[in-house]
Amino acid sequence: MAKKVFSGDYASIKPSHIMTHDNTAAVIPKFNGLGASAIKDPRQVVFTLDHNVQDTSDANLEKYANIAAFAKEHGVDAYPAGRGIGHQVLCEEGYVYPYRMVVASDSHSNMYVGLGCLGTPVVRTDAAALWATGETWWQVPPVAHVKLEGQLQPGVTGKDVIVTLCGHFNEDEVLNHVIEFGGDGVKHFTVDDRLSIANMTTEWGALAGVFPADAVTFEWLAERRFILEQRGLAGVPSDADTTELLPKRCGHDVAAATQAKVASMMPDEGCSYARTITLDISTVRPHVSGPNGVKVITSVDEMESRKLKIDKAYLVSCVNSRAEDIAAAADVLRGNKVADGVEFYVAAASNEVQAATEKAGDWDALLEAGAIPLPPGCGPCIGLGKGLLQDGEVGISATNRNFRGRMGSPEAEAYLASPLVVAASAMAGYIASPIKHDSTPLISSIEIAATDKTGAAVVAQEMHPDFPKHIEGRLIFCPEDNINTDGIYPGAYTYKELTVEEMREVVMENYCTSFVSRVQRGDVLVAGYNFGTGSSREQAATALNAVGISAVICGSANQTYKRNAINNGLIVLEVPELVDMLFASIGRDEKVAIPGTKVSLDLVNGNLEYKEEDGAALSDPMAFKSLGAVTQELIVLGGLEAWVRAQLA
Repeated sequence: MAKKVFSGDYASIKPSHIMTHDNTAAVIPKFNGLGASAIKDPRQVVFTLDHNVQDTSDANLEKYANIAAFAKEHGVDAYPAGRGIGHQVLCEEGYVYPYRMVVASDSHSNMYVGLGCLGTPVVRTDAAALWATGETWWQVPPVAHVKLEGQLQPGVTGKDVIVTLCGHFNEDEVLNHVIEFGGDGVKHFTVDDRLSIANMTTEWGALAGVFPADAVTFEWLAERRFILEQRGLAGVPSDADTTELLPKRCGHDVAAATQAKVASMMPDEGCSYARTITLDISTVRPHVSGPNGVKVITSVDEMESRKLKIDKAYLVSCVNSRAEDIAAAADVLRGNKVADGVEFYVAAASNEVQAATEKAGDWDALLEAGAIPLPPGCGPCIGLGKGLLQDGEVGISATNRNFRGRMGSPEAEAYLASPLVVAASAMAGYIASPIKHDSTPLISSIEIAATDKTGAAVVAQEMHPDFPKHIEGRLIFCPEDNINTDGIYPGAYTYKELTVEEMREVVMENYCTSFVSRVQRGDVLVAGYNFGTGSSREQAATALNAVGISAVICGSANQTYKRNAINNGLIVLEVPELVDMLFASIGRDEKVAIPGTKVSLDLVNGNLEYKEEDGAALSDPMAFKSLGAVTQELIVLGGLEAWVRAQLA
């Protein structure tokens, strides 16, 4: 209390809730290894089994049973496979509500932003620490204001807005920022639209965000309260100021007291932002992302003129499988058929969503058109279960992520679009739109706050006595921007809990299969910008530890990836000067380049030297931001788990 906290500061946080899904199985041994006798606050913790729900093997069923038993032992709320995708379940069950912070061990916890809640991902080690102590650390990000003005045209959805933002502002404008959404256009978005936009801020590069809580929000919450009360569920709010508030566990009512709180949570008049992006949403038109990335977009009308044949279509995942989305797709396909040669997979975001769409007749309309149903939960989006893309196939998906190899074969092409476009494409047999739009130019702008560009000298800092003062290693260069966690550690292995030795064999497999045979223990890995984007899977950091990488240097790093790295004792530094020099001298043609040079890091003074093998300097020293006290202590102790053990002791 009584302490001002600024962007860049480290803070100790106590989120209202922490969710883990199938990865609960990996968090449990971490928690047990901490020496904690019990979960600090069982009401804070939620389990949702959703990722590998199509796997009915004895091993997976045993894993699910063990998670359920652990939840019962510790008094934790747990939702079984078939209830739905965890993010949707948390919203439906009242864990997500305005003016609070809710985290999850999953990169798409940004979705909670749509309900006026600060949602952000943590990692498995964070989850174990939260179970044990109720708290974890967070570095407060810079804040970007995204002003949405105007009103959407018919046939344009929230998904089209976020696809446009990802593809139009595609130079890391919001990387590692918290996004504060605003503008007159917000009031026109349904909660489903807001959840879709919030969900994919992850792919845009943001760390978290928040939509304003308004009449639309409170109407949705009131409806959820009615549903929960009809089901006869009861619960106790977790703090004194929520005694009259919405759902059973924690939310807000539409009472005058809550409405008054809206004003108190508004940004201060004249406050400053790191950057302000303005988008006239009336000029947004449907676009398609890809293939195999969200930063390149093409108008649906242009894609339709290409008649690009598709093999598979998907209306699945936590971004676009709610009732509104399924109804829109059903309106396109009702009375029609999926094209010959196309497989169209559909999964509701939750069993409640599926029941609602069945009652409305939308679910049956899709099945009658030839859609292939999947159970409520994750699946093809993360490369699990039925319907994965095979070599040479093309897929169009209403999911949030189309990284190479994520939805199946690395030799396939995956595009992203709205449910309307996906349904129309499934019917046509090629990427198509159900509605024709004019080609109005997009109206947008960006304003970056004035900063002191003179720079400041790097000051030598007091070092932890056991922290290494110097690192030197052979340079191994991966000359590509946006190397994602699926590239570093393929999603197909995420829930197989590989040993360290097995991790060594698959690291960087989706990026370059020759990486494993060329890397040496002690190497310094250098990569491009936005390294580690995508999923929050912890193995993308531990796998590089396993193969012996001594440090990662990049132009910029995804903040969640940096968090994973710090929590597991892996040093990640941002030195854009070195990256730009290597791009210029080596180029981008090879997936892995080993030029016979080395990198020397002075971790006391924040200096990097790039040298020949014999030690001759190849450049002037380059400055980087020295690692702070929190980072040093975590790395010295071997990561967050060891730090928590020390705190408990």
